[in-house]
Amino acid sequence: MINDEIIGCTKCDRLIKYREFVEKHKKYNEEYWSRPITGYGDINGRLLIIGLAPAAHGGNRTGRIFTGDKSSDFLVSSLYSAGITNQPESRSRDDGLIYIDSYITLALKCAPPENKPLKCELKNCSFFLFNEIRSMVNLRAVLVLGRIAFDSYINYLKTENVDTKNIKFKNFAYYDINNIRLYCSYHPSPRNVNTGLLKKDDFVNFLISIRSYINGNI
Repeated sequence: MINDEIIGCTKCDRLIKYREFVEKHKKYNEEYWSRPITGYGDINGRLLIIGLAPAAHGGNRTGRIFTGDKSSDFLVSSLYSAGITNQPESRSRDDGLIYIDSYITLALKCAPPENKPLKCELKNCSFFLFNEIRSMVNLRAVLVLGRIAFDSYINYLKTENVDTKNIKFKNFAYYDINNIRLYCSYHPSPRNVNTGLLKKDDFVNFLISIRSYINGNI
């Protein structure tokens, strides 16, 4: 299974050293996951969400994508408001969170230092991401969170011989590509949220429009 391959991956020495030896945050009295992070949700769903990478004290700690940090608080509560998750919080792997008709994954499966992956690391991880995308046989829409996630999906499209020269990253833009609609958003990082670059109401409305498109309402 691809998830077993992801968890067992040892391709990037820099990421292995960082994820395994990242300084544990004093407020978390627990063992860290400290391994690659798999996707989560319904692989047969119609919506794919792509993020950047696990947070050192989020996914790298909890072992689940967008779980246990500020970015996940903003994202999952917004998804819940749009009817895409069953609950507004993502705290731990056993908290009962369900993604409805959707699957969420990452461009990079390991936490990178300073949240800045190298191009070679993203290239190594692209095999996993591309396989996840190809496994989604019911896919109708893709939401990329941030420029790196966008670039990773564009690289996938290039492997499918799609002309991508007129597809540009812009917040809340969308493009129709071979019966799949690509939606773009800034990443829900604390920096983007706290500076007002990504506003909660606007983001929730954007998510609602995505769900309406998938359901054939627009």
